[in-house]
Amino acid sequence: MIDTILVVEDEPKLARLLSNYLRQAGYDLHCVENGLDVLPLVREKMPSLILLDLMLPGKNGMDICKEIRSFSTVPIIMVTARIEEIDRLLGLELGADDYICKPFSPREVVARVRAVLRRSGNQQQSGVVSLLLLDEERFQATLHGRDLELTVVEFQLLSFLSANPGRIYNRNQLMDRIYPDQRVVSDRTIDSHIKNLRKKISGVSPETELIQSVYGVGYKFDANQ
Repeated sequence: MIDTILVVEDEPKLARLLSNYLRQAGYDLHCVENGLDVLPLVREKMPSLILLDLMLPGKNGMDICKEIRSFSTVPIIMVTARIEEIDRLLGLELGADDYICKPFSPREVVARVRAVLRRSGNQQQSGVVSLLLLDEERFQATLHGRDLELTVVEFQLLSFLSANPGRIYNRNQLMDRIYPDQRVVSDRTIDSHIKNLRKKISGVSPETELIQSVYGVGYKFDANQ
């Protein structure tokens, strides 16, 4: 099956350049230049990956990324000329999978696209992750055939993070997922649950660090173990 890339870029020359390189690399392409047209196209075409420019007419890339994440885990690579660190972190917190700054080499973009698609599609098949089994009905997780003896919250965290490998989530996003009833809890509650979860994983497989911290941002699941 051929992967389809949605290129969201309002500079016609750059959009054509990216499209040409991606087609030569074997991908199908859809292009859009107005931010207001992105969400309907994502819902209709269900692309394999989105190259999303930050500065767009109609609606900016940050808002688009946030809205897409409300209903889809499609990989998103954000593209921008704004290189401030706060923009990088904000983009990742909103659910972007990677970040490319202009100017860039089209070959680099193709390489990044391949890497993100490979990571999102194949990580579950490799390494120790193939030995991690989750029973959603019993809230039971086993690693190397051994029960991790997780609490319900720890199981929910592991299940959610492992379903989105490589994607970085901040504490608020994880709390919204784990506590949908909006109960009042400290943002450090997630840290405590993650600490306990790591300890239990380490107790079964000391060399395994499935849940990784991303300094100043949050946590991610690393399937390359």
